[in-house]
Amino acid sequence: MPGIAQSWNRRSVTTADLLTRMIMAGQGKEPADLVIADVNLLDVITGAVTQTDIAIVGDRIVGTHARYEGATVIDGAGRFAVPGFIDTHLHIESSLVTPFEFDRCVLPHGVTTAICDPHEIANVLGADGIRYFLDCAERTVMDIRVNLSSCVPATGFETSGAALEIGDLEPFRRHPKVIGLAEMMNFPGVLGGDPGIVAKLVAFQGGHIDGHAPLLRGTALNGYLSAAIRTDHEATSAAEAREKLAKGMAILIREGSVSKDLNALAEVLDENTSSFVALCTDDRNPLDIAEEGHLDSSIRRLIAMGRPLHHVYRAASHSAARIFGLGDRGLVAPGWRADIALLDSLEDCRVSDVIAGGRRVTAERFAERRPVEPVGLGSMKARPVSPDDFIVEARADRNWTPVIGVKPGLIITFSDSAMLATGERGLQADVSADALKVAVIERHGKNGNIGRSFVRGFGLARGAIASSVGHDSHNITAIGATDADMAVAVNRLIELGGGFVVADGGVVAAELALPIAGLMSDKPFEAISHDLHRLREAAYALGCVLPEPFLQVAFLALPVIPHLKMTDRGLFDVDRFDFVDAIDRDPDAGPD
Repeated sequence: MPGIAQSWNRRSVTTADLLTRMIMAGQGKEPADLVIADVNLLDVITGAVTQTDIAIVGDRIVGTHARYEGATVIDGAGRFAVPGFIDTHLHIESSLVTPFEFDRCVLPHGVTTAICDPHEIANVLGADGIRYFLDCAERTVMDIRVNLSSCVPATGFETSGAALEIGDLEPFRRHPKVIGLAEMMNFPGVLGGDPGIVAKLVAFQGGHIDGHAPLLRGTALNGYLSAAIRTDHEATSAAEAREKLAKGMAILIREGSVSKDLNALAEVLDENTSSFVALCTDDRNPLDIAEEGHLDSSIRRLIAMGRPLHHVYRAASHSAARIFGLGDRGLVAPGWRADIALLDSLEDCRVSDVIAGGRRVTAERFAERRPVEPVGLGSMKARPVSPDDFIVEARADRNWTPVIGVKPGLIITFSDSAMLATGERGLQADVSADALKVAVIERHGKNGNIGRSFVRGFGLARGAIASSVGHDSHNITAIGATDADMAVAVNRLIELGGGFVVADGGVVAAELALPIAGLMSDKPFEAISHDLHRLREAAYALGCVLPEPFLQVAFLALPVIPHLKMTDRGLFDVDRFDFVDAIDRDPDAGPD
């Protein structure tokens, strides 16, 4: 099992001595390091529940279905033991906290392994962002694994802070925390045989390649899968998921702060598929984690929806480990990594204790971590804006304008249109028709681009919202009812070095600073949860009807998710994979 071998290579005791002690302790001839006594053990393979002890030496389970002695004993009476949960796809940056704070926030929810793609910070800082995440991953209590960012930038139709080619990724490939190549989101580039994309796919043939193929079906899906891409977290319907399963893809059921696919995909998880289905969050912030939970919330809901209990727990652990080649974890059995969640109830998935890498998770363990210096401070290089920067000129050849349509819980957007009044300042937002202005401002100090159009679905009656979290290039995205409030929000965000801002009537109503690459806070996750609550209330006070307005703003600028998106270069039609004949675009401008 390569994972255990890697962990042993970092130990001071010899492999032979440790292995001998494990063998002896498993037989009960020596005391274990840790024993969970009288616990109800769920077998995620058969569904059986057995009262037993669990013996642990080092980071490995050495005994079950027997009685053991140990240096430390945890009383498991009345509780249930299940394998630690594995979040199979997420961007830790989107939790708005550092990997260390993510570790402290999420591990108590039973998530002992997280597989992240640091492409948010990579889009801002390039290889330095990946290096920062790997440095943190070597020190966290949770086992953070990394898939190397495949699409930086996501497309050539936006301005990113960095670009990563295969030569930039190669130095990281042998890192012990790296699994493979992260989500190949430029599926048009795959299908078109883009040389840069193909070079990355060639380099990772025989290894793990993560997928990202929203709405891709039929022969186009066949072509995409011919590149040996194995997973997908973008399925939004049961029919789409079943076709992908039938064609050999593993389906990652996603339930995050914005992308909420669990209800649509729950029926896919059953006795026949649970070995080929796993769970992920993709993007989930500390406020939602505090209010709802993390993967424990998804497990709880899937069971409540009638999904077979031990198959849900299998998908959350053993299946996830197998799909991503983590052959040392996912079962509570002798010889497996000691990642265990202790639950007060299987049906409610209420986590009361966590064992990670053979040790109980305590506040002291988090305090033991050696710090990593933050990166990306001062990465906000946008110039201040004025209300005039948000003027959208009317076109003489048509009396309508394209509008991005937004729906709660979906990062997929829709193509809409509106008949808007024209005044001295060009086309006017129409709050009565829920047609607000949207702008994306380049913030990496490269060209000062501003793309402008309109969006429907936020419901604001006044004011503006601005965010430096703008997937995936992380330019500034702002929406608003007035140009003046949009300028106030954007300028305050620039002063903060990144973050979220709500403006109302010419003043800042609420804010959250994200100075680390404009993506993450240097504060504890509890403070971020509090600030997010204030921001959310301020957005609701403007009339916002979306449950999670800030991450919904962030996804307006992601031009690899259908159908209509906004970039700093203009309005973008993802289905055509080209710019709309936009009112704000220089027809001579092209992608870098």
